[in-house]
Amino acid sequence: MTTYPNHIECLTDAARERILVLDGAMGTMIQAQSPTEEVYRGARFAKHGADLFGNNELLSLTQPELIKSIHDDFLEAGADIVTTNSFNANAVSQEDYGLEDLSYELNLTAARLADSMADEWTALTPLKPRFVAGAIGPTNKTASISPDVTDPAHRTIDFDTLVNAYSEACRGLIDGGADLILIETIFDTLNAKAAIYAVQSVFREKRTRLPVMISGTITDLSGRTLTGQTPEAFWTSVEHAEPFSVGLNCALGADGMRPHIAELARIADVRISAYPNAGLPNELGGYDETPEETAAALGDWAKDGLVNLVGGCCGTTPDHIRAIAEAVDGIDPRGVPGRTATLRLSGLEPFELRTQ
Repeated sequence: MTTYPNHIECLTDAARERILVLDGAMGTMIQAQSPTEEVYRGARFAKHGADLFGNNELLSLTQPELIKSIHDDFLEAGADIVTTNSFNANAVSQEDYGLEDLSYELNLTAARLADSMADEWTALTPLKPRFVAGAIGPTNKTASISPDVTDPAHRTIDFDTLVNAYSEACRGLIDGGADLILIETIFDTLNAKAAIYAVQSVFREKRTRLPVMISGTITDLSGRTLTGQTPEAFWTSVEHAEPFSVGLNCALGADGMRPHIAELARIADVRISAYPNAGLPNELGGYDETPEETAAALGDWAKDGLVNLVGGCCGTTPDHIRAIAEAVDGIDPRGVPGRTATLRLSGLEPFELRTQ
């Protein structure tokens, strides 16, 4: 088995030396272009039988130059890592559009587009190499919660179906040149466990191994995931994957996310990632937090030794990423602590068995 090829060693070295900067919101940048149904369809899908408006991942096939330009803008702003346009490029989510059979191609193409731009910028700035994170979103279904309040046992998806969907997505991302795999916006840890199992299975199948980033989402001010776990319980549930990093993204702005990032930074013996929204959504669904406001918050987190990777989620633009990169420039990354080997279990809350 090949473990961590040279460019991944380069990533590890870079993470040791500085706080790495992720990109911002692909969806926000796409929406700013106001693409029409015809733009989504392109020539290839002009006669497809279902509506395709809003299928951002399809734009990798129908409007590749648009996607490349978005990656280019974030890289120019200072991003070390760009994420592929593949958040919903899985068979489960693509079923809504009648395109579930395109999962592999969508992920393959998304990774190739991001990789081509990362390579261009690495050539321009060889002392600041750029990397590609293959994004795997949570799908639009939950394995832990019934959608029917009258039937708590009902599920619209099962573990094996999720594993199959995540596996096909992961194959495409690896074949397309992703440097690491990002399992993100996790609201249901059972979905994440299926993704972790799928990714590790594909690594064995392909006799390779890439770093894996795991990023959950705290859905509201309760301080829990949608399925009820605290950040510490969430980490206990996924730490067996030995990820490159663990962290949070989406849902909350920086102010609301900070205490949960601080909790992860206290307990996790891996790198910490944080990419919040540009504040909470307004009445129209937009985001009002300025680049300076977001950057000031993340800069404070960096100064307090909480983070190793920072970036932006919903509402964040290249201007946000540029300001964030400037705010954390020259600040040492969080030191990754060791942790005593003990029995740790989790449900909604964590449990740690101590002998003394």
